[in-house]
Amino acid sequence: MTEVTVSTQTSLRPVSKTGLENLAITAKANPNTIKSLKVKTVCEGQFRNLNYVRDLPEHVIDEPPGLLGQDTAPNPSEALLAALGSCLSVGIHANAIVRGISLTKLELELEGDINITGVWGIGDLSEKRLGFTDIRVKVDLEGDASREALEALVAHSNNWSPVANTLRNPVNLAVSLA
Repeated sequence: MTEVTVSTQTSLRPVSKTGLENLAITAKANPNTIKSLKVKTVCEGQFRNLNYVRDLPEHVIDEPPGLLGQDTAPNPSEALLAALGSCLSVGIHANAIVRGISLTKLELELEGDINITGVWGIGDLSEKRLGFTDIRVKVDLEGDASREALEALVAHSNNWSPVANTLRNPVNLAVSLA
């Protein structure tokens, strides 16, 4: 007797293609629209911060023990990587739907190199690059399209990712006492 195993892959929970098309129509009709996003950050103590976005529950940011935190949540740099990964994932998924590609797997692994010896301006203050110097993203993507089509999908999504472009391009940043 021969045993046959059949593997079926379930598509990712889809986003409304009509909703995506309506977003595109609105964006094309109003190409210069700028939206301001707001977050309120409240330090709870030590390095644990509660971040409030819209009416959502707080989003916690902390530091690991090696940086004197409580290790209850990602640190700010890890949260930045998570934001990049999530933005790329959203773009890949949305563009797959618009292109008629059914995805069965979408996972991103992000890794960034950062020198933390200057630790918030209290450590080694010798001249060095602050922040990430290199970020690598590996996209594990499966769907009903050729490898070339999936590569094009990832490249397009990277090119149009708001978070990726924020990291790639200079941003006006003003920090002041309230």
